Amino acid sequence: MSEQENTEPNLPDPKRVGETVTRIAGQSQRLVEQFVEKQAKDGPGEYHVIDPKDMASSFVKLMNKMMADPTKAVQDHTKLWQDVANLWQNSIKKFMGEEAEPVIEPAPGDRRFSADDWKENPVFDYIKQSYLLASRFLLEQARDTEGMDEHEAEKAEFYARQYIDAVAPTNFALTNPDVIRHTVDTKGENLLTGLSNLLDDMERGKGEVRVKMTDLEKFKLGENVAVTPGKVIFQNDLIQLIQYTPSTEEVHKTPLMIIPPWINKFYILDLREKNSLIKWAVDQGHTVFVLSWVNPDEKMAHKTFEDYMLEGPLTALDMIEKATGEREVKAIGYCLGGSLLASTLAYMAKKKDKRIKAATFFVTMMDFSDPGEIGVFIDEEQLARMDEQMEKTGYFEGKSMAEAFNLLRANDLIWSFVINNYLMGKDPFPFDLLYWNSDSTRMPREMHSFYLHKFYEQNLLCKPNGITLDGVGIDLTKIKTPAYFISTKEDHIAPWKSTYAGTQLLSGPIRFVLGMSGHIAGIVNPPVANKYGYWTNDDLPKDCDEWFAGAKQHEGSWWLDWAEWVKPFNGELVPARVPGEGKLKVIEDAPGSYVKIRAD
Repeated sequence: MSEQENTEPNLPDPKRVGETVTRIAGQSQRLVEQFVEKQAKDGPGEYHVIDPKDMASSFVKLMNKMMADPTKAVQDHTKLWQDVANLWQNSIKKFMGEEAEPVIEPAPGDRRFSADDWKENPVFDYIKQSYLLASRFLLEQARDTEGMDEHEAEKAEFYARQYIDAVAPTNFALTNPDVIRHTVDTKGENLLTGLSNLLDDMERGKGEVRVKMTDLEKFKLGENVAVTPGKVIFQNDLIQLIQYTPSTEEVHKTPLMIIPPWINKFYILDLREKNSLIKWAVDQGHTVFVLSWVNPDEKMAHKTFEDYMLEGPLTALDMIEKATGEREVKAIGYCLGGSLLASTLAYMAKKKDKRIKAATFFVTMMDFSDPGEIGVFIDEEQLARMDEQMEKTGYFEGKSMAEAFNLLRANDLIWSFVINNYLMGKDPFPFDLLYWNSDSTRMPREMHSFYLHKFYEQNLLCKPNGITLDGVGIDLTKIKTPAYFISTKEDHIAPWKSTYAGTQLLSGPIRFVLGMSGHIAGIVNPPVANKYGYWTNDDLPKDCDEWFAGAKQHEGSWWLDWAEWVKPFNGELVPARVPGEGKLKVIEDAPGSYVKIRAD
């Protein structure tokens, strides 16, 4: 009797399965209803970062150029088939228990094939190497085909990479050994749960799949992220100005004004106590002010880049003087906030306004001639589609901007979550950085169109009087303010070689520092972590590679290097300033209400 009991199949809990199936049915019905309602209301034609027509056109151009050189096409295909033949022979050896060297290995840092099965199991090893060979072939065709102009070649490579990443064997249940093992262990419940997770994401995206990267319920602004104590002391249509509560009895005389990008929210600089640049600056004795940008809607479609300057940093300077009695400040601009800071400094130079004593640029481009990978989205046709969408809505969708950035790192920011959430049926891990990443912002139509066309498409910011703000021609060469540039070596949004070009534009004393890692991790690099180092070179040759060749590498955080650089601009020590004790009264506690407006 016991033997018969042991041979009975161990089935999943029918009650739990029934509940999941019922939930899936309800979600499916709601999604169908939402889709019908949305089509009736909006109709087709919603904007997406990747336009199928543009992608098809790019591949057609690539194919035509390939066929223009049939000899090279035959050589490339012959090499591919030789590699496939070698792989087949090696796989037969592995099936027979013999050792065989791999024909191709995953790139360093490719974590998709880290499971032992991808090496030890001959079937999965063959699948992996076949995929890698085909991927290499497709990317080489996109990169090396002659006759394509540079931008078209970059787009072809980008689209090819999106296709390659999407069809990876790790993204399918039957060709992912981890998923197969987990499906056996859970008796298939992971696939039902994964389907429910997928429908949840579609429901949250109102019919579109908005992949959940983290547990959104685990974080709340002002409670476990953005918790550095402070007060909102001023607000207008575009900003809330936050003054942070001092943590020292005395502070430096010259306040510190931080201009974050409005393309994301400021609390990337205040995620947790241990990695908050804002808290660290407060603890160093700085009176810290941060501009918290509003998340605009269609009512702000008319707001221009000029408005962002006038109602942003220039108004903040007036308010900081009222709050502290100090006319001069030190200023930090992060990414797009740095581009605004540079524009503002050029405007102030023409006005002979010297209120900014020192300027720091976090991963900031001023010359957009080589915008890096984000440049694949910048051309006449794609900008026209964006303009058309913004004319309809009055703003550029935050989810579209997030989609663009995520596609640049699709394996890490899209497909890894597809595997975890939908195939493994697991909930994403609570991670504050990914919570911030999911908290996207909108951009007003007039401002965003100006920025994309004038900066990215036409590259006019770096040209003397190329753009005009409030009747003033912007000439970066007129800026004599001492400046500190911090860029990061692996930045794919603001490539360091492009940001370095800014050192050749400004006319004042400049220090350029190159940090390790990327656009976020390389900046949010607290000394206590002792994680990433940086390079320095007191010389500023025109060629960035020459600068790097002569640079010295340092261990630890660049924050400490900046602290030394900024000392001469800090001024004497004065009694600590408490928010609300100046001429501006407290409106509400930090992080304020503007930052809590979500685009979704």
